[in-house]
Amino acid sequence: MPDSTPTPPAPQTPPAVSSTPPAPSTSPVVSSTAPAPTPPIASSTPPAPTSPVPPTPRRLHLAAAIDVPGATRVADFLPLARFADEGLLDFLTLGDSFAAPGLDALSVLARLAPETRRVGLVPTVTTTHTEPFHVQAQLATLDWVSRGRAGWRPGVSTSENEARLFGRRAAVTAREAWREAGEVVEAARLLWDSWEDDAEIRDIPSGRFVDRDKLHYADYAGTTFSVRGPSIVPRPPQGHPVIVADADDPVRRDFAVRHADVLLVETSSREQAAAFSAEVRAEAARAGREPADLRVLASLTVELSGGEQAAEPGHGGGGPRPTAHGPHYRGGPVDLAELIGDWYAAGAVDGFHLRPAEPGRDLERLVNGTAALLQHRGVFRAFHPGSTLREHLGLARPANLHLTASAT
Repeated sequence: MPDSTPTPPAPQTPPAVSSTPPAPSTSPVVSSTAPAPTPPIASSTPPAPTSPVPPTPRRLHLAAAIDVPGATRVADFLPLARFADEGLLDFLTLGDSFAAPGLDALSVLARLAPETRRVGLVPTVTTTHTEPFHVQAQLATLDWVSRGRAGWRPGVSTSENEARLFGRRAAVTAREAWREAGEVVEAARLLWDSWEDDAEIRDIPSGRFVDRDKLHYADYAGTTFSVRGPSIVPRPPQGHPVIVADADDPVRRDFAVRHADVLLVETSSREQAAAFSAEVRAEAARAGREPADLRVLASLTVELSGGEQAAEPGHGGGGPRPTAHGPHYRGGPVDLAELIGDWYAAGAVDGFHLRPAEPGRDLERLVNGTAALLQHRGVFRAFHPGSTLREHLGLARPANLHLTASAT
């Protein structure tokens, strides 16, 4: 399907080299674990304008996973990313785990960023056994190289085998790991905000690259790590990359309600989805968050037949079936469009995160069949309303936490 969005801007120029080093870069991190190599800053172009996203009408949001079992080359993901981009999906996800061999999800999506134009890029990045300082810097870099399309799906590691890979500490429980993940997110947000948006001045006559008065220390102390900062990467174009989290069990749900912008829930019925949405929004309000700032997406495995209708009576058109691996929809693209339109119109969810059973086949049918039909019916967008993932999702660009704190 042709993309009716405006042509993206020209590639950014390489970062300028200052004759004097930035003031804050001496020993920015205090951590209980050894540091990993730091990523390069992909671009030092000044951040995007900070104008808030105005209130928008309710929109259907569609996302897709592009996981390819056994893939060993970035090229294995490229056609899938282009399908998601051309189909005007909000974002794509790529999973990752220390327990499974394969490519690093964040690196793969950084490589795919210049090959795509609008779709959001959401890698799974594990918070257990990794350095929070470097995790946030890598995600900020992804946001820069994609010009504001980065997301983050935090993951945790709880197995002893994975702990032995690092040899720094024993395995932890899921509850402990997700509590730590919450702390990593809090630290990351403070580090993303450690540069004010206009801190980078590149004043050639004076040889000053950065205004040191607009840099801040994060000074975050968690239960297992501490970080001082400031970051080595300027504040990302989105301010904070979008956080996407699974919310299927009580522990992950607690993390998602407190920290995520987008919640993914595996559910097999419209009624379950509606009840879940109402519950998590109420929990978010009790946690001090604005429920309208959350996006709740139903997450399904989809197996699309070549025909327009359900392959099996009562399966596709009747909705997804619960399985040991989560809800599974098997049917035609038209019936899937009916299901999506029905759940969305009922207000059960804000959209869907679809996991193709056979990515090469199902993503093409999802884009050219289901999404195209929803567009024809006016249910799904015909163009991206903005250029960043936050704009796709109708989420405002966050205020700088350090400036907010100093103003109170």
